[in-house]
Amino acid sequence: MLGDFMPYLAMVLVQVWYAGMNITSKLAMESGMKPLVLDAYCQIFATIVITPIAFFLERKTDPGITVPILFQLFLCSIIGATANQVFYFLGLKDSTATIASALKNVLPAMTFVIAALCKLEDVGIKTAAGKAKVIGTIVCVGGSMLVSFYHGHTIDITESSIHWLYAENMAASSSGNGTSLLGTFLIIVSCVAWAIWFIIQERLGKKFPKPCTTTAVMCFMASIECTVIGFIFEHKISEWSLRSGIRLVASLYTGIVCNALASCLTTWSIKKKGPLFVSVFSPLLVVIVAILSWALLHEKLFVGTPVGAVMIVAGLYAVLWGKNAETKQLKPMEEMERRQADDLELAN
Repeated sequence: MLGDFMPYLAMVLVQVWYAGMNITSKLAMESGMKPLVLDAYCQIFATIVITPIAFFLERKTDPGITVPILFQLFLCSIIGATANQVFYFLGLKDSTATIASALKNVLPAMTFVIAALCKLEDVGIKTAAGKAKVIGTIVCVGGSMLVSFYHGHTIDITESSIHWLYAENMAASSSGNGTSLLGTFLIIVSCVAWAIWFIIQERLGKKFPKPCTTTAVMCFMASIECTVIGFIFEHKISEWSLRSGIRLVASLYTGIVCNALASCLTTWSIKKKGPLFVSVFSPLLVVIVAILSWALLHEKLFVGTPVGAVMIVAGLYAVLWGKNAETKQLKPMEEMERRQADDLELAN
């Protein structure tokens, strides 16, 4: 029972971690840190942390890394680590933490479409479970868009008692910055890359069920890729300085917590529940970021936030219900196939 619940808990925890990444990374870039530099440091710190963990936990487990697996790991690094995070940080620089996290919520729809096209996800639109997945995905995306783009009246609630002076000063200095069309486009491109990574990881996980080793190799490759890209566009050594506290915090937090630990949990959850299951938790991110922005940056809460949050939770529940219903339907069939295989083996 507890084992069945763990993927749900893991993905909620991942969204909380990503919310922290949105806040700290945005503040680091507001302080002048370049997105490509931030991404390179994140991958380097992630590699340093996750490599010894993978070595001690999975060094004696099979299978080993073959050439086909290494190629798939390379694709994961290019698409899931480098392209995903580079485009996201570039988009976040020209956006806000709340808007960026909301735009990430096109991820379930993209993953659902790509997984269906790759025949990794059965749409089953004629079944109740299939209809729940389709409708739930639409409602999730609609709710996240409502939170971002519909304000309505301000909710008259007590201001947060938390005072993070640095964050307040940075928020005040950038209060005039809006969201550019380029920033929106780059974040959507990041979502496409993330969705494709989910699909590749689904297939890789069946051949190479080592989440820590997968993350370690992927981060190592991505650290080389991002460092090369960073130095191509950012030549000045001063741009790579981590003397500023928020730059160091953002690099360490995003690298260790999000790129290393969160990637491990995501890889493990994809193996357990599939790519669509993982992607539908992303709408929770915008709610968490909105709460953190109110608590830490003293941003105002509008009517659109709780209304959109209700839609997000409802859509998320619908998709999870559909996935659970499908799982219950498939279990008897899988058990029957397993018994037939056992009987055939005994007969031979």
